[in-house]
Amino acid sequence: MSISNPRALPAVEKILKTLGDQPIPRPVVTNLVRHTLQARREAKQGVADYHSFIAELQGEIDRLARTRIAPVINGTGVLIHTNLGRSPISTRAADRLLAMATQYNNLEYDLDNGKRGKRGNYLEYILAQLVDAEAATVVNNCAAALVIILRLFTAATGKKEVLISRGELIEIGGGFRVPEIMEASGATLREVGATNKTSLEDYARAIGPDTAMLLKVHRSNFYMEGFVDAPTTEEMAALSREYGLPLVEDLGSGAIAHTNELAPIEHEPTPTEILKRGVDLVCFSGDKIFGGPQSGIIAGRADLIADLKKEPFFRALRCDKMVLSVLEETAQTYLEASKGNAVAALPLLQMLSLDNSTLSERVEAVGQSIKELPITWNIGTGNAQVGGGTMPKAVIPSVTLDVKPTNMPVDLLAKRLRTGAKPVIGYVTGDVFKVDFRTVFPQQDALIARALGEALA
Repeated sequence: MSISNPRALPAVEKILKTLGDQPIPRPVVTNLVRHTLQARREAKQGVADYHSFIAELQGEIDRLARTRIAPVINGTGVLIHTNLGRSPISTRAADRLLAMATQYNNLEYDLDNGKRGKRGNYLEYILAQLVDAEAATVVNNCAAALVIILRLFTAATGKKEVLISRGELIEIGGGFRVPEIMEASGATLREVGATNKTSLEDYARAIGPDTAMLLKVHRSNFYMEGFVDAPTTEEMAALSREYGLPLVEDLGSGAIAHTNELAPIEHEPTPTEILKRGVDLVCFSGDKIFGGPQSGIIAGRADLIADLKKEPFFRALRCDKMVLSVLEETAQTYLEASKGNAVAALPLLQMLSLDNSTLSERVEAVGQSIKELPITWNIGTGNAQVGGGTMPKAVIPSVTLDVKPTNMPVDLLAKRLRTGAKPVIGYVTGDVFKVDFRTVFPQQDALIARALGEALA
């Protein structure tokens, strides 16, 4: 159907009737249609071909619908994929989340005396026990944890300077940098040492009347080799005690289990180890190697944790009932690890510890189920990564499903898989599409076969 007047615009109701039912609410579709018509009206541009116009609108609707948060199949081999939601939580934690989200609960209610209670008491108790700290608390992410710590020490003393090595001025995901986070807290950054070498004497010389604290940042998302040196945490702890200054370490990754025992990778420092080295406070992420929801966990001296919770800014950073309940279940899983269920219950630890023979069997089964499709397939090899700005040197040998389509370019196949009903995110190497099965859940194997069938149709 063509419209004789190229500047004529169809009515909204006619367009909506043609579009029919959509995956997003009708008011959203109506708004999108009206904005599209208004843009054409302002540009003095009509609709020359109605069917082409509807197809363009449908494309816009579909693109908008795909921006909703929805499950995807992670075939990238990156376990803590920030763009794909970081660590998946356990089934047990998900069940608890459903119960807390759909019912009333005792978030701030004391069941013993029937009066208002304190948020997160039980979680703080078990977190402190888990990392062998005097006390612990939680805010909504690790950057927030660092901000509230910096605010505490600079506001409490009236001093502003925070000492940090130039080699630890890292940038985290999304372009955010530690110096910018520090300055947002009101602290004044005082860099010490050089990029590759910082000595204990560098810190000692920089300490002055306006020094509020010493900060150590774990190089969780990069590493340096060659002519490099830095004081140990123990040495920095002794220096901080000598000058009566607090020492804080931003650990970032939050490993509780010993990573070197789960996979052929290096050992990632745990909060327990860092605290034993003499730091006053340590902070780390809840949604990285810890395997929980987005959160920032702070542990260490009880008096400092108590002061943190009195900070007026603390309320702006606190976690809600859903985050707290998932963290509780995750922490409890670790505490019950003596029963042998931590690896089995936490998806991230499971993925780290999978053996390649199991992965090969799964890839073989999927390959056999898709052998009639217009493709060639093979069992390939991959190098999985921990990801999430964590353990950059860690490379885990893995197994991939390698697919080479015979009826379309491989980039088109990758796009169709990404935009399908159940998105499959893999990667292209040469003319082959690869799906790393280390980050694919076993129950998703059949979904991959189905998605390939739909994409290649």
